[in-house]
Amino acid sequence: MSRKPLRVLTPRSILPALAVMLVLAAGAAAHANKPVPFGDRVAGPGAEATPVNSESLSAADLDLRVGPGLEAFHKQTGEQAWSYRREGAEALYLAMAGDNAIVVWDDGMVTSVRPGDHSVRWHRAVPGLADWLRGDGEPGADKRTDAQRKQLAEQRAAGALHTVQRDGSPWLALVTPNLTMGLRDADGDLRYNDKPANGCVYDPLRAVHTDYAVLIPRTCTNGSGQAVSGGITGYRLDSNGWAMSAGPAATVKVLDRSRVEITDGPIVPPKVFDTKAAAPETACGALDAPFAAVRPQGGCADPSGAPTAGAPAAPAAPDGAAPAAPASPAATDAPPIPAATDAPAAPDTTAATVPADDRTGAQQP
Repeated sequence: MSRKPLRVLTPRSILPALAVMLVLAAGAAAHANKPVPFGDRVAGPGAEATPVNSESLSAADLDLRVGPGLEAFHKQTGEQAWSYRREGAEALYLAMAGDNAIVVWDDGMVTSVRPGDHSVRWHRAVPGLADWLRGDGEPGADKRTDAQRKQLAEQRAAGALHTVQRDGSPWLALVTPNLTMGLRDADGDLRYNDKPANGCVYDPLRAVHTDYAVLIPRTCTNGSGQAVSGGITGYRLDSNGWAMSAGPAATVKVLDRSRVEITDGPIVPPKVFDTKAAAPETACGALDAPFAAVRPQGGCADPSGAPTAGAPAAPAAPDGAAPAAPASPAATDAPPIPAATDAPAAPDTTAATVPADDRTGAQQP
């Protein structure tokens, strides 16, 4: 059995090994000095990029503001507690989802921050959001001042973000003219995304939300560019959404935690929609009122219990006597009862017989 002699490393054979070592060392150095993902920086008062102290606060203890980042101040003293910023981006709008702060940035990023320990929970990039916030290419965009551009961006950021405070599991919707997305606040997971139909765009500035759903009106045009009937789409995270037809200028107004009022022009009367039951409110007096899924708040008055128009008021009871019970509508229409005598009263053969079904207020068997 022959043995190969030990190989002697020559200068030429050492060069490749040195090159590999240099590449690895450079990669390790680059990895150690790479920027923080998304440009996140959390700093305390007067600090450039140092972590805040370990004191844990709740959202109720802090006053949160936006600009240029997410700034937290102690409510009791007014002193700054911490500042969260992203390099190259400016915070435009803030909304709460439960105890967490949701921030919309001018570069189209959306971030969830836990105020108690100033930790970043998740980031989400929304396609097309940054372009819509800037409004570049729109008619008159080149004539806007810097102040007008910032005001427009802040207004649109507020229209783009809608937080739904569903009990135990808040979620949020992000709306742009060409896309709407639903995210679970717990982890930023994308639960749905939807685009409007051809010839239609969503109108984020008309969108509203309740504690159960987000309602987004859409505007549609025909081939000639003329406005035609659009609609309103409702989105939920715990069940299927819904859609209803509406005119191009329909407005939605929030009434309470679950109900909204939809106004669709001067001809069609406003209607109330319950986003918890996902059904419209049925008006009193409607034919299907007894079978309505959603009845008006406060219920409908029972017409059989209403006093008869023009009926005389009940006489006042004497002192010490119990008040007389009000006469029923049936009693006021019946003929007077003759006084009791020893002889039986003769039947009145002249009175017309009225079917039981036609007697107002009569008790049915």
